[in-house]
Amino acid sequence: MWRVPETLQVLRYEYVANILERRGEHRDAHLSLISAQHADGRIVLAGAIGDPPHGGLIVFRSADDARAFAGDDPYVKAGLVTHWTVEPWNVVT
Repeated sequence: MWRVPETLQVLRYEYVANILERRGEHRDAHLSLISAQHADGRIVLAGAIGDPPHGGLIVFRSADDARAFAGDDPYVKAGLVTHWTVEPWNVVT
């Protein structure tokens, strides 16, 4: 049985080629920001994509929260994210 569709917002990051070597000093602050916003319900889930990682996906309840997160994220501020977008995700199950 299908449930009522929910529209979430996906913040998609593209990382620099050497993200694993460069993220060290910013990783704790990046993960703390995710943890805090997950705890208060703004973030639904988050994680890196690829092996090795080449990007990240963070799912939010609102586009405004997603854009604000990108503006505050230590990875973005440090230049570890080369490009980011926010797009709606219509979840059906």
